[in-house]
Amino acid sequence: MVNYRSHRTQQPKLVLAESNYGRQTSILRTSEMRKYQVLVFFGLLAFASAVQAQSNVGELRLKVTDPSGSGVKSSIEVACEANQFRQTYSTDNSGTATARRLAFGLYEIDVQQPGFASFHDVVEVRSAIPEEFRISLSLASVNTSVTVKDTETLIDPHRTGSVDRIGSETLQNRPTALPGRSVIDLVNAQPGWLYEGNAVLHPRGSEYHTQFVVDGVPLTDNRSPSFGTEIEADDVQSLSIYTANIPAEYGRKLGGVIELVTAKDPRLGFHGKAALAGGSFGTGSAYLLAQYARHKDAFSISADGAMTDRFLNPPVVQNYTNHATTGDFSARYERDFSDRDRLGLVVRHGLSRFEVPNEQLQQAASQRQDRANLETMGIFSYQHIFTPNVLGDLRLMVRDDSDSLSSSPFSTPIIAFQNRGFREEYFKGSVSAHHGRHEWKAGVEADFTSIHERFSDVITDAAQFGPGTPASFRFSGDGRDLEQSGFVQDLIRLGNWTASVGLRWDHYQLLVNQNAVSPRLGIARYLPAADLVLHASYDRVFQTPAFENILLSSSAAITALNPNVLRLPVQPSRGNYYEAGLTKGFAGRVKVDAKYFRRNAGNFADDDQLLNTGVSFPIAFRKASIYGAEGKIEFPHLGNLSGFVSYSYMVGSTYLPVTGGLFIGDDAANALSRTAGRFWDTQDQRNTARTRFRYRFTPRLWAAIGTEYGSGLPVAFEGTIDQATAQYGAQIVERVNFRRNRVKPSFSLDGSLGAEVWKHDALTVRIQADAANLTDRLNVIDFAGLFSGNAVAPPRSFAIRLETSF
Repeated sequence: MVNYRSHRTQQPKLVLAESNYGRQTSILRTSEMRKYQVLVFFGLLAFASAVQAQSNVGELRLKVTDPSGSGVKSSIEVACEANQFRQTYSTDNSGTATARRLAFGLYEIDVQQPGFASFHDVVEVRSAIPEEFRISLSLASVNTSVTVKDTETLIDPHRTGSVDRIGSETLQNRPTALPGRSVIDLVNAQPGWLYEGNAVLHPRGSEYHTQFVVDGVPLTDNRSPSFGTEIEADDVQSLSIYTANIPAEYGRKLGGVIELVTAKDPRLGFHGKAALAGGSFGTGSAYLLAQYARHKDAFSISADGAMTDRFLNPPVVQNYTNHATTGDFSARYERDFSDRDRLGLVVRHGLSRFEVPNEQLQQAASQRQDRANLETMGIFSYQHIFTPNVLGDLRLMVRDDSDSLSSSPFSTPIIAFQNRGFREEYFKGSVSAHHGRHEWKAGVEADFTSIHERFSDVITDAAQFGPGTPASFRFSGDGRDLEQSGFVQDLIRLGNWTASVGLRWDHYQLLVNQNAVSPRLGIARYLPAADLVLHASYDRVFQTPAFENILLSSSAAITALNPNVLRLPVQPSRGNYYEAGLTKGFAGRVKVDAKYFRRNAGNFADDDQLLNTGVSFPIAFRKASIYGAEGKIEFPHLGNLSGFVSYSYMVGSTYLPVTGGLFIGDDAANALSRTAGRFWDTQDQRNTARTRFRYRFTPRLWAAIGTEYGSGLPVAFEGTIDQATAQYGAQIVERVNFRRNRVKPSFSLDGSLGAEVWKHDALTVRIQADAANLTDRLNVIDFAGLFSGNAVAPPRSFAIRLETSF
């Protein structure tokens, strides 16, 4: 946050956020406008009847009967290849069972019951309204099976945009990840996503615009290991990942939307899972889940903990000061008061404590920086079915989050301390309705966030800073973020044509006060003879700035650091997303996805890091233009072989001038002088390819191999090679192409071996061994990135995981 002059700084170094201008524009809003916004919001609230259906998941209520109409106690297999879902449900004595939280799509229903003919059918889940499905079994002597439809479930004929599903099989057999990365590693394996820095997810070139939706509740803050606590993948039932044709119910952060369903379908009685894992870098972890369910009630608790000596991606090969411990606890209660009413309560607490990895000079000075993230949240939900075609749901969430940084007296060139956090109070409500060809959904949401920030620093190497920079600085501030929105959307099916139409209104008020209306449109055409779906979509997006350190960066107190200051308020980003693509099936066993996309955004958001502390600030540029193509070939069950091959091509350009942020000293002069021009987006990796193949030797033994290739991110280094070598080491400098200003390509070869070593009744014991980067290649993720420092990917490493389910 100061004018730092060494060769390590290749960009405006203190690029913070809103100025007093934003505060003044907020104050100058008329009282009539405020009253209008309040009336609009509460009008939408009344329209929505204060209910909101959980995002893009539905429910099947199954009933199995014999020829006389009496219930049959039996097992039902429900499967959807497109959603990577396969699960067996047991009916009760009346022949009923419920499959909850199913991602939208086509599901195969199979019943194999002794004494009866086999049953097979396909049912579609496309609404939050529960689907009643009766299964009438015929006697085995008839020697027939009932097959109403002959439809495969690998292709979703009504999908109008990009959505990748990750189901139970992928979750169970995933490669063991370092602590803090189990979910984001799975997301990063999808086309269009890549890591930068410390495992920060970047979808299609976007920065800071990734949104996690956990059981219907959006979390829009940074969820990377260095900024947020983890929701462990063992706690997740399924993931849905959107990068285009984003439903209108989602807003604020729309680079990519990741839906997590953490609630597991309850089985009657007591069940659970335990897992132990260990591996390279002194890594060890443990996980425990216990669940009990009876007719109307389900209760579960889970806990996990981990430690490692390689938590973040270090800036140098030596991996200095990188120890971490993490933990998470959650408890869930769910009760069905009747067939129409369901209540849910969730409490979750997570923490991570870790060191900030040193660079060479910092290690020589014996620097140590410690950071901690803590998060506690509670979620209340209530679902009510008004009629067989109308459903409502209410969701409330309260969350406390805190992040801290402390530095030792030996830190250089600055000793920094921070304690920031927020209290978030969130409400979401809507109505879902089915009518003829239409699946309607409309609702509102409101988010009230109290932000507090405390920051101080002491300079230990004055030669690295501009003349007149104070030897110390202290800041304390509080703010209130108010955001409201309303939406309406419809899924319309006309034979083999499908259209999704949505409209969203957003209001954002922190240090600026703005409104936006965002239309969303998607269309798909299914060609049954070719098993082909053609689709295209348009998304208008309104994305709010990141609020990490936004109060500090907007404070007038910051001018005490230097009289030469350029301050510009960071405005919300507005943009247009386009996509066109196809999905093709081959014999119900192989699926091919191909798509072209383009994203144009004004006030394009980025962030800038304060030296090597992990403290970052929001910034913005005039606009960005990002385009590319993605492809993926999947074969979930091609004999004993399963797997995928994916490829992404992307080109991203960011255009000057700077339109948001704060610049001090020489950085202010540089920013003022550069009023035009462009540079490559910080996530502009042109070519990314990934594969993973899994082969089952026997029903209880399998092996997998995977690869990952990246052509390299841009470099913004203005010093000499000798300076780079002294700062980062010769090995890292060798991995940089200074002529092209690109990191050299990365490659990783990974392998896994898994076995089911014991299975008896409900008890199963599995073991899995994983090896990453088998060639031990030095892969540099970032080198003096435009707004981030160095990041080195892990070397060759090993892990072993033992899991028991009961």
